[in-house]
Amino acid sequence: MSNQHAQFSAELLHRVQDGVPLVQCLTNAVVANFTANTLLALGAAPAMVDLPTEAGPFARVASAVLINLGTPQRDQRIAMVEAATHSNAAGTPWVLDPVAVGALPVRTHLARDLLGLRPTIIRGNPSEIIALAGAGHGGRGVDSTDSAEAALDAARHLAIDFGSIVAISGATDIVTDGARDVRVDNGTVLLTRITGGGCALGAVIAAFAAQDNDRLATTVAACAIYALAAEQAALESAGPGSFAVAFLDRLAGLTPDDVLAGVVIG
Repeated sequence: MSNQHAQFSAELLHRVQDGVPLVQCLTNAVVANFTANTLLALGAAPAMVDLPTEAGPFARVASAVLINLGTPQRDQRIAMVEAATHSNAAGTPWVLDPVAVGALPVRTHLARDLLGLRPTIIRGNPSEIIALAGAGHGGRGVDSTDSAEAALDAARHLAIDFGSIVAISGATDIVTDGARDVRVDNGTVLLTRITGGGCALGAVIAAFAAQDNDRLATTVAACAIYALAAEQAALESAGPGSFAVAFLDRLAGLTPDDVLAGVVIG
């Protein structure tokens, strides 16, 4: 199975680079620039369309949509529900990233509303996944206080209850559809030392989801390729600043052969 995932990941990277998926990002102000640059480095096209009355129609023509709850101002909250509703109507895959859900009431209420719209994919850190499932109160701000393995039962329940693929980000990423669990063992702690290291992954997951209907496999591929690029960038970095630049360069230069040789999926 791991070899099949590696081969599919390599193929999918080529398809993303050739297809230039248009990814609509309703994301937070802190990470918008890094998220857009990550998509560009991958070969996708970012579109930060997050205004009410624009977000819905754009979701119908986008290849995929990311909804990230990092800084949910009022107008953006309206636009997020609009984009998710129109995505469902048009069959556009969309990713929910429930940033800091749990203890903070505005985003937690919004996350519950969006969860009811049945996201194609949910991506979060372990504490966010546990809180979204109603089994905890979140982490310390945007940081997780739980492990990916500790969040697995919550992730499985979310996947089964809402028909979503769930990706738990951690030292080892775990992707589940409720019945099958796949682990990605690439990565580096430097992803936690830069702004947007997790949030930009949600956009990459969206870009990959646009390429194939096997959303478990596309999510595994996105996580593996993202983590591999980060792992390789860390080898040539002196710290977080140089890592952020090296990561974008490595993501832009990654080839299908690199993926086949480097991803660790089990």
